Amino acid sequence: MLVRLLYVSQPVGPVTTTMTTLILEKSATYNKKENITGILCQGSGLWMQVLEGERSQVNLLYTRIMADRNHHNVELLSMEEIAHRRFGQWSMALVYLSKDDPMVQMAHPEFDPYTASAKEAYFILDELIKTGSPIVNTP
Repeated sequence: MLVRLLYVSQPVGPVTTTMTTLILEKSATYNKKENITGILCQGSGLWMQVLEGERSQVNLLYTRIMADRNHHNVELLSMEEIAHRRFGQWSMALVYLSKDDPMVQMAHPEFDPYTASAKEAYFILDELIKTGSPIVNTP
């Protein structure tokens, strides 16, 4: 059974390019092996991530994320059964969110993923994918 999981968390300490690169490399390797796809939005002091795959594999990965010392305030926003992957083209894609990003500043200044509905969060994700700073594709 395929599922899609959406969560938000805050990084512990500053997020550096080195840290992001290591996360992407580790994610790409693990996710390919476990047939997990998804997208990670990083910036403005938040990580918002979607994971897609077999339920047991996604649950296992989410459990690891909740225990990861690089994350705090991990909160599940949505988990649903799906027929098709929405982010199937990426083992993990990255969207950088800059505090100066006009989409973040002007289009949705009120957006808080901790209080948003899953529907609102997916809407924002779709906009970020289309208009955000570069998406790094890790096929």
